Amino acid sequence: MSFDLPRNVILPVDTVDVRLDPGPHPFALDNGEAIAENWQREISANPALFDGTVVLLSALAWRDRRLVGRCHAVSYSAFMLWRKQRANSGAEHAYGHAMLVAGDNALVAIRMGSHTVGAGSVYFAAGSFEPIDFRDGLVDVDFNMIREVREETGLDLSAARRGPHWHALSTTSGTVIFRRYHVDGTADEIASHIRTFVAAEVDPEIEGPVIIRHATDLPAGLAPHMKPLVEWHFAGME
Repeated sequence: MSFDLPRNVILPVDTVDVRLDPGPHPFALDNGEAIAENWQREISANPALFDGTVVLLSALAWRDRRLVGRCHAVSYSAFMLWRKQRANSGAEHAYGHAMLVAGDNALVAIRMGSHTVGAGSVYFAAGSFEPIDFRDGLVDVDFNMIREVREETGLDLSAARRGPHWHALSTTSGTVIFRRYHVDGTADEIASHIRTFVAAEVDPEIEGPVIIRHATDLPAGLAPHMKPLVEWHFAGME
């Protein structure tokens, strides 16, 4: 199967069948010494980094509106080395995006905090899949989305109205699986809630909210994968 899906096009997705293989990822097995050396450089530059657990794909394909893949738990330090050695690594990254849609149809994204790897970047509140996001070995994308949004913004999306489908955008830097989540209130009201949450956090992961009101309202620091998502939303696509 390997990696077999169209790149740089938004794909409709009815089913996400991405499973967690209990075995180690070949990239982590083959690069143990380099991972340790690179991690020392990373934490010397940014002591706030934490070597937790995320997952990397060893296969992903799109067929008949289905995403089918295999992934493995790896250390964050392995993930950090992979980010520098993506080409021909036999590994790819997938992650979820809950696209927060306010009652006035504006989008509410976030800007990452200065101590994070993505400092200053703007995208929807999100994080890598972790082993906790899997149920009986199968990834629960919506659980990941709801968890990450709650952790970063304080918003609880568990009762929010969801778009009828997931969609995916695959690029050389990774595959984002996204879905609209409709939140009551205006974008300004939602942003105010997020600011209050961030102000009360001891060590907030994000700097704060970023409102996007139309397709050409592209803020500084917008992550490259976000522009097509923003255009897709304001074009009224389903």
